[in-house]
Amino acid sequence: MPRLFTALEVPSEVGERLALLRGGLPGARWIDTDFYHVTLRFIGDIDFRTADEVADALSRVKRRDIELNIDGLAAFGSAKPHSVVARVAPSRGLGELQAEQERIVQKIGLPPEGRRFTPHVTLARLRGTPQRDVANYLTLRGGFFAGPFPVSRFVLYSSKDSTGGGPYLLEQSYPLAEAA
Repeated sequence: MPRLFTALEVPSEVGERLALLRGGLPGARWIDTDFYHVTLRFIGDIDFRTADEVADALSRVKRRDIELNIDGLAAFGSAKPHSVVARVAPSRGLGELQAEQERIVQKIGLPPEGRRFTPHVTLARLRGTPQRDVANYLTLRGGFFAGPFPVSRFVLYSSKDSTGGGPYLLEQSYPLAEAA
């Protein structure tokens, strides 16, 4: 049974810059730069027949290339921080691409995503890291900015059941149309 999600890849140049932000945060498990991505829709554990349906339906997405901007760092889990992320600035194209994928997945019969779409790149998972340490880290590094960088495809990844952070396997890629 595959565990699937759709995502946008982070270019290696941006990943290398993000990797320079590693360190200085006790209890952080830093994500390998090869696994940096922006999740569009977590699909979850599904049977192989449904996975084939999802893969086929995604091939009908017709959207234009988009540009992404990283506009700072943040932490998820305010009272008990669990992740440090690079924030991706929302844009119309990004929102429309994500919404279309949400509609596709629901049309196949899968439940709606329970969380609001917050575009980001996870940099580290935290375990037992005090809020004060996270706040200090974000104060020192939170002004990070990258972009705009072009995105010309989205991908379907599979992952092993784990605590997150990979390894991910590229199952299929879907090109976006070039902007006119």
